[in-house]
Amino acid sequence: MLITDNIYGQFNIKDKVLQKLIMSEPIQRLKWIHQGGVIYLFNKKWNVTRYEHSIGVMLLIRKLGGTVDEQIAGLLHDVSHTAFSHVVDYVFENELEDYHEKIYKDVVDDSKIPDLLADFNYNYKEIIDDSNWSILEQPAPALCADRIDYTLRDMHEYGIYH
Repeated sequence: MLITDNIYGQFNIKDKVLQKLIMSEPIQRLKWIHQGGVIYLFNKKWNVTRYEHSIGVMLLIRKLGGTVDEQIAGLLHDVSHTAFSHVVDYVFENELEDYHEKIYKDVVDDSKIPDLLADFNYNYKEIIDDSNWSILEQPAPALCADRIDYTLRDMHEYGIYH
């Protein structure tokens, strides 16, 4: 599977588990979830999706030498985002802006992801535990693949980084 990313270039994804996950409904759904919430309604150039970001995080982890397990975790890390992304945090008056994190395990549990991962002998509970992945996630303000990708992606879309 050949993937072309605006930030990292072209990659040939040979791992069958990554191919299956990329084509799965939970990941494909992210094509309709905008990274910046409603901002794209005001400026069509700022149209980054959670799909692009999730693919980017997976690719960045790969470039940094992360295992396939961590690449899977990177691909899945935003699968629980809702429409308009963090706008839901304002709707639910969620000051920590972590609604998608609170529902992450339930969203994965209710999807085909556990079975898909089991088909390739992966334990999905280990995969979705962010504490297992030092490249994917770090407490703020430390750098991690998630923060680096969305920063580079936003800078590219806003015309600051080419």
